[in-house]
Amino acid sequence: MNANGPQSALMEQAVRMALTNIRDTAGGPFAALVVTGAQVVAEGVNAVVPTNDPTAHAEVVAIRSACASLGKVSLKGYVLYSTCRPCPMCLAAAHWAGIDRVYYALTSDDAERMGFQDAHLYEMMTDPGAAHSPIPVQMPSPQAGEIVTTWLANPDRAMY
Repeated sequence: MNANGPQSALMEQAVRMALTNIRDTAGGPFAALVVTGAQVVAEGVNAVVPTNDPTAHAEVVAIRSACASLGKVSLKGYVLYSTCRPCPMCLAAAHWAGIDRVYYALTSDDAERMGFQDAHLYEMMTDPGAAHSPIPVQMPSPQAGEIVTTWLANPDRAMY
């Protein structure tokens, strides 16, 4: 990534947003942008505390905003700029949205230094024997199979 190009300016915009979020004590030290070309489509800052929503990470907020303003669930062709390496939830959200690329400034180690514990989540994803919290337990249901057959039989189902 060119340190002086438009990508750098976009990352610096996200960094300024994160710093403002910290100074305003509105939320955590993270911000994100959804971009196409050099155009910012949506912004997001960490809003976990003010919204009482543990999923309101900057990346998720930006993705939700972009999808709402564009009126679509696919962000194929778009890029996400994040002030920190996205946690597994945010990376999964970018995947489900079809984001082409994610640029980030700070590392997971930086997040750990600030008190955000992502390392355990990454460990859970790569080590099936790692302790999980919460512990996922399958609870089979005789009627659950009907979900699959009903979905597949629905000619109006919207794929995403």
